[in-house]
Amino acid sequence: MENIQLAQRIRAFRKLKGFTQQQLAEASGISLAVLGAIERGNRRPDDQILNKISDCLGIPLTELKPE
Repeated sequence: MENIQLAQRIRAFRKLKGFTQQQLAEASGISLAVLGAIERGNRRPDDQILNKISDCLGIPLTELKPE
């Protein structure tokens, strides 16, 4: 369940900021396949990947995974 919620938040922020999956993947230095798997909830990103995504989106990490 947590993966799905995280996936939905990443997708929502990505769209809000006007990024395609391809653009966010390139900007964050992760592969498109990995980003797609994360957004589908099929892969749990490690903290390093989450930091890269949040940096590229210009949001604090706590916005992606509120505790």
